[in-house]
Amino acid sequence: MNLPIDLSAEYVDSGVADVLQQLDLELVGLKPVKTRIKEIAALLLVERVRQNLELATTKPVLHMSFTGRPGTGKTTVAKKISQILHRLGYLRKGHVVTVTRDDLVGQYVGHTAPKTKEVIKRAQGGVLFIDEAYYLYNSGNERDYGAEAIEILLQGMETQRDGFLVIFAGYKDEMEKFYLSNPGLYSRVAHHIDFPDYSNNELMQIAELLLSKQNYSFSTKASECFKEYIERRRNLPFFANARSIRNALDRMRLRQANRLFSRKGQILDRKDLMTIEEADIKASRVFKGEIEGHNLLDSANK
Repeated sequence: MNLPIDLSAEYVDSGVADVLQQLDLELVGLKPVKTRIKEIAALLLVERVRQNLELATTKPVLHMSFTGRPGTGKTTVAKKISQILHRLGYLRKGHVVTVTRDDLVGQYVGHTAPKTKEVIKRAQGGVLFIDEAYYLYNSGNERDYGAEAIEILLQGMETQRDGFLVIFAGYKDEMEKFYLSNPGLYSRVAHHIDFPDYSNNELMQIAELLLSKQNYSFSTKASECFKEYIERRRNLPFFANARSIRNALDRMRLRQANRLFSRKGQILDRKDLMTIEEADIKASRVFKGEIEGHNLLDSANK
């Protein structure tokens, strides 16, 4: 009997539609990335329907590679993917475990294997997000144990396909060298997704969205001034896309608070408390060609 199948209804009932809608709302731009995620979700949804109809199915390999500069939304997308896979039944829990080299690689013989296996155990039922994954491989040090961690990860990816999903993340050029270091690694990663830098207009949209969530807004002059800030900031070292914008807004709110506090004795209204003025932006050292914030380098590398 050939029963009708309403994929749209399945899509809504699965809850995937809600996750993808949140992704659109939370992340500005990234159209190629969002398109790829929707394609993966569609494939998995069709596979689930086929399975329910007892049609032949093959669980697709889902391990992924995210390349791009800091602040381009890689961690946020990893969380959404985990939610999608959980709602479709591909992951038991849907949590994300974020690690770096230090969490996987030991400093002496016999130290790496238990560390890596413990991380894999924590990631069971969810996503293991390995940031700056290229640091796992150090070709210039024969006594480095990163290669051992990679081999254990590969074994887990192959033998525990239903257990967890691995996402390797980092700068594009370094990630390409990383995959060349181990021929079996690239073939086990099914989806290679590049996260482009945000345009100036997209960064402005991100700033306005972040301010709106905190009940702030730019004055007309401040809005124009911040556009200039974006242009100047992205041409300075350690620019981290949305992360740099978020850091900038935090400092502007700090300057706004100091400006309002200096007006002792004057009556303020609601609009005063909500408005970022041109002076709050213009005081930035970025307009002198300098980088603000002593923690900027650390923030850019996280």
